[in-house]
Amino acid sequence: MAAHIRKNDTVEVIAGDHRGARGKILRIDFSRGVVVVEGVNLVYRHVRPTRRNPQGGRVQKEAPIHISNVLPVDPTEGRGARIHFEVEKNEAGRVVTKRRMSRAGASLHVLSRAERGAG
Repeated sequence: MAAHIRKNDTVEVIAGDHRGARGKILRIDFSRGVVVVEGVNLVYRHVRPTRRNPQGGRVQKEAPIHISNVLPVDPTEGRGARIHFEVEKNEAGRVVTKRRMSRAGASLHVLSRAERGAG
């Protein structure tokens, strides 16, 4: 599945209580279709005292947001942008590079054959 976002992308939340908030993607769970964004959708977890956390108490952490509620931030426009994929092929018709492009024409990420591990 081609994802419009990747880990460490800066994204903008477009729906829900945290609409307009921005943050970096910490985790993506494709099986559940959710992402965890740094500093967005914070919830409290009540934890017991442990050796790692002898204090215990209420710990604030990020909760997941559905993947459809975030858009990558376009570096040229500075706001969330819908994206599309452009594919470059060689003479034989094999895919050489894939690009995530914003509608403004900015390239968000380029994936070449060498990066994918294909010889």
